[in-house]
Amino acid sequence: KSWQKSPSTEAIVVNEVNFVRKCISTESGQDDLWGKLICTNFKVSFIPQDAPPKQMSQLSHLLLGEHDIPLTCLEQVVTVNDTRGKKKVLGSNQKLKFNPTELILYCKDLRIIRFCFDEAGPESAKKVCLAIAHYSHPADLHLLFGFEYQGRRYHESKEGRANGSTTRRGLQTPIFDRPSDWDREIKRTGASEWRVCSVNENYAISQSLPEYCIVPVSLADQDLKRHSVYFTDNRIPLWCWNHPNGSALVRMASIYDPAQQKKIEQKVFTAITKSHPHRSDVFRYELDKNLPNIQEIQSAFVKVRQICVIDPFEESEERWLSSIENSRWLEHVRAVLKQSAEIVYCLDGKNASVILQEEEDRDLNCVVSSLVQLMLDPHYRSLIGFQSLVQKEWVMAGHRFLDRCSHLKKNYKEESPLFMLFLDCVWQMMNQYPAAFEFTEAYLIVLSDSMWIPLFSTFLFNSPKQRAQHLMDFAKNKAIPHGEDQIVYFPPVWDWSQQFSNKNQTLFNNPMYVGKGATCVQNGEVKTFRRTKKTYSSTLRGTPASLRNGLKGGEDTQPRRGSLVSELRPDFSPVKDESPSERFFRDWFSQPVDQQGLLIPLLMPSHVVLWRLFFLRWVPEACIPKGGIATAYHKLSQLVDEIEILQNQLRQYKGPSPDTTPLPSPSGPPLEQRRMYFKASSPNDPPTPPDFLNSSFPFTPVGNLCRRTIYGTPISKFLNGARIWLSTETLANDTV
Repeated sequence: KSWQKSPSTEAIVVNEVNFVRKCISTESGQDDLWGKLICTNFKVSFIPQDAPPKQMSQLSHLLLGEHDIPLTCLEQVVTVNDTRGKKKVLGSNQKLKFNPTELILYCKDLRIIRFCFDEAGPESAKKVCLAIAHYSHPADLHLLFGFEYQGRRYHESKEGRANGSTTRRGLQTPIFDRPSDWDREIKRTGASEWRVCSVNENYAISQSLPEYCIVPVSLADQDLKRHSVYFTDNRIPLWCWNHPNGSALVRMASIYDPAQQKKIEQKVFTAITKSHPHRSDVFRYELDKNLPNIQEIQSAFVKVRQICVIDPFEESEERWLSSIENSRWLEHVRAVLKQSAEIVYCLDGKNASVILQEEEDRDLNCVVSSLVQLMLDPHYRSLIGFQSLVQKEWVMAGHRFLDRCSHLKKNYKEESPLFMLFLDCVWQMMNQYPAAFEFTEAYLIVLSDSMWIPLFSTFLFNSPKQRAQHLMDFAKNKAIPHGEDQIVYFPPVWDWSQQFSNKNQTLFNNPMYVGKGATCVQNGEVKTFRRTKKTYSSTLRGTPASLRNGLKGGEDTQPRRGSLVSELRPDFSPVKDESPSERFFRDWFSQPVDQQGLLIPLLMPSHVVLWRLFFLRWVPEACIPKGGIATAYHKLSQLVDEIEILQNQLRQYKGPSPDTTPLPSPSGPPLEQRRMYFKASSPNDPPTPPDFLNSSFPFTPVGNLCRRTIYGTPISKFLNGARIWLSTETLANDTV
């Protein structure tokens, strides 16, 4: 409880200004909000004088109010003076020579927030603008609010202490900061020829690797130490995952000494070959050569954001979609998914081990290694499994979150949305196979938003070593005795109770998920789904065409021109001169998918689409009232909740006895224990009006800058087959 309330209450107010207008619509001020604008050392807050009624169904944050923006989420702070026609992008420690009449905040989560100071004192307005700019671009990590908050927390509270260190507080997601976490992963994947290695304990070899990692049994610690000096940043090869057939996925940095390269590579390849039960060949993929670089990825993201968020929605749908395609963002998504599918073929189809090589092993290797494991291993498609994947392949493997997220003012040149690219790829697979993932797209978006909250260690540092060093230095500065420095504990983001109530966390649960323990009804009996150990690919027959490969109904009529198969016929008949890889993919796409087995994405341009909820959730013009996928989610959640209640009643059903008549349990599980956000109502309850949902659910675009009206685009225009993003001015009187 103290965690849920204290970050906001303990933040220091730096500056504030009254009589500020938050602009909702540029065309008229009737929807604008009046209130107070406050800058603290944690966030920018706007407190309306007359708060509008909150929507019934909307994600509510425990740390941030509806109008709050964490300082680390601010990308650009722009001040405007209408009378003098001036505009200035403010940085830290800058001067402002004019009194601002407007403040526009461009946020890293794609929001655009605009405030007007027409009734506010000019000096107060100027001071609050300068304060926001200064505190949003700190020069040093220790100036981020999380450090200040954790330091105070140590001195003011004794909670969380256990023998001089912190506990994990029952966290289920493994952090991979101790050998036991890696041991469990070895056992889970059956990697019997691999071992946990502590050669980097206390970061003795590499500053960017975790203290513990997994290496082949045949490689001795002394050899690893000797060879490490030839790898970039001393990054010895890292084991990622083992296939049940014995193939291993390994990631590796470049060897910069040409004289030693062949010799060391031979030793690494030989050790990996020895770890395979059939001594299979090892294939290497040099991702630097095969995929776009970090600057190209950043450029594409900037363009797609400009098209979706900043440019007005007035063009025809065809022009808008071609602009999205020309940004090259979807092209990069396709390229990464295609490369990952090729590696899946090597591991699963050829039974061969794979080495992913990248110069530093900290960017594209994170993306591709994670996607390959997601395609091959259903464990990583569960919520806990997915979080452990991110922790293992991104956080502990040393992805430069500090630089790539540009948390500090000096890191603009290093900025690149690689983690966002990964989440988009995950969403593409979820969109194609909606029953294979335990979590929802709302979860993925909340995870991306958490990058901009500086209270969690997960996305704040460039490496585990940097995290440990900064916490140690900070403990010294705060006069925390040695031995108790671990108490300055940055929790990982995976403890979602820090941000959301139990009810809001149910928004993470996918009602369509066919999980390992999911129940189903066959011939009137409740049975539990079990994955067969025989093979990763499904051998089931007789699945309706509309459900084949887990695709949503109707899509099965399209030719299955799957990821890497360029000449497949729609009926999957064999092709002349078909390569083994083409045969592998043709065979897979011709069978119904096993939701708990191998997943291969469809990669034709028509299959890889814009992630609308992420890119358009703050754009009121793109919001469809009473429509979008949210309405289907609402109904599915209620159905699943009703099924779970009925199953629970079946389990509690008392069998017949000589003297009694069996009676079902009158109710299902308690309301707070049910998995779905939308609950099923009992037949005895009075009917309740449906929640007002829109296509941005569970987020709300109201409060973000709108260029026209806050009413969005009525769903009738889409149902009537309108081809134009009509100006919402002409739709003001339209009813659904």
